[in-house]
Amino acid sequence: MPRPVLIYLCMSGPLFSPLKLRSVTFPNRIGISPMCQYSSQDGFANDWHLVHLGSRAQGGAGLVFTEASAVTPQGRISPADLGIWKDEHIPMLQRIASFVHSQGARMGIQIAHAGRKASMSTPFKGERLLGTIEGGWDTVAPSALPFSDKHSTPQALDKAGIDVIVEAFAAAARRANEAGFDLLEIHAAHGYLLHEFLSPLSNQRTDGYGGTFENRARLTLEVTEAVRKAWPEDLPLSVRISASDWVDGGWTIDDSVALAKLLRERGVDLIDCSSGGNVPNVKIPVAPGYQVPFAARIRKEAGIVTAAVGMITEAMQANRIIEEGEADLVLLAREMLRDPYFPLHAAAALGETATWPEQYLRAAPQHSKARAPIAK
Repeated sequence: MPRPVLIYLCMSGPLFSPLKLRSVTFPNRIGISPMCQYSSQDGFANDWHLVHLGSRAQGGAGLVFTEASAVTPQGRISPADLGIWKDEHIPMLQRIASFVHSQGARMGIQIAHAGRKASMSTPFKGERLLGTIEGGWDTVAPSALPFSDKHSTPQALDKAGIDVIVEAFAAAARRANEAGFDLLEIHAAHGYLLHEFLSPLSNQRTDGYGGTFENRARLTLEVTEAVRKAWPEDLPLSVRISASDWVDGGWTIDDSVALAKLLRERGVDLIDCSSGGNVPNVKIPVAPGYQVPFAARIRKEAGIVTAAVGMITEAMQANRIIEEGEADLVLLAREMLRDPYFPLHAAAALGETATWPEQYLRAAPQHSKARAPIAK
């Protein structure tokens, strides 16, 4: 790998101001949202992940997230999911994190369990349930309710099974630390296992993990407590939630504010505010920035740092979200697939200077004003 020497130039606008969480300072407020690549074998990261994530770091993002990384083999959405359930996964993740750091970005990892949405084929091959001959497996959930007629009927977890999953999240956190990640995110959104416990639409239990809000939140809080103990005190912890199920009788923004307060008390530093995913065929009013109000309300009422995500595609839009205090961080997904160098282009559009790899500096708009290289 060529020795990466970066050019550091002053950035002052809201979108390009630094953000500090615990001991970690993110150089700007633009992050790469976790996006499944369905390109792993047995959970291992590979050269695809190195190039995919590394190019976004070269593109100027302050935070680069891995895709959802399964804490157990049973917790994968598909056999091609990224994983962090065994120590052998660490070296390649460490290599990727090291390269992202070399480009001046911070590295985050999202740890997850797919619950009743597991054992499916990759999207490239059409959404269908995998049989055992194809490498499929039995799924688990809070209750024996399938997500859709395309999914399996899961087995309702007993207390022993719940305890195993809590420890799996904690073990994943320890591995993430060994791999050199700066930020850890617990995935409690999009209809996966923790969200399934949170929502009354998928949780019909009558024990201590079902019924009341407090009981339905219990597993997410237990996982958070276990992860916070396993994850270094000086490193930040995030939780991604679906702030609303968008369905009457489901999880609501009021529930999300209440949960965010409980998570803050347990050492969570950031709430990543998404929505939906727990019920199929829901009518969601998708529009530019349609989930930003969730981040704004949770930030204000729960007193916690938030990330906004969803249909954020333009520099002025992203800058306004930060400037108006609706969120502290913007996470981009599809726009970063279309344009890995969105942060550099956003800086030019906003009249800001950006951080370019020395190897690409000849293309930078501010090249004529560049300072002497500073090696990191």
